[in-house]
Amino acid sequence: MKTTDNFKNSIQNHLNQLAEKDPLFAETLKKENKNIDGCITYILQTVQKSGCNGFEDSEIFGMAVHYYDEDSINVKGNINSNTKVVVNHVVELSEEEKAAARQKAIDDVIAQEKEKMTKKREVKNPVETSKAKPSLFDML
Repeated sequence: MKTTDNFKNSIQNHLNQLAEKDPLFAETLKKENKNIDGCITYILQTVQKSGCNGFEDSEIFGMAVHYYDEDSINVKGNINSNTKVVVNHVVELSEEEKAAARQKAIDDVIAQEKEKMTKKREVKNPVETSKAKPSLFDML
């Protein structure tokens, strides 16, 4: 399963903030045999094994720290493809990202409306409609 970038970034940001405050954890975070993808896989596998559907942020962040602290954790296997991750953090967009999203929405609406107008024109073409329907006056 591929997680969202938002989930991955939330975990990575938390770990980086811990590393800024704690020099010992900063060294732990640099372990060559550990990486954020392995950390995410470990978290998702641990959540799946638990059978629970919801966790507090502190529990998930604790799993991430545990993954980096313990050298014996070796992540193997895949995540169930039906796994869904929900991140309850608000994503802050820059002004440029907001403007780009707004423009994309406008472009999408314009494209949809053009497509609707084109379809209506094709259906209401009077020449094709009159040829397709026989009339009593055509028989005279």
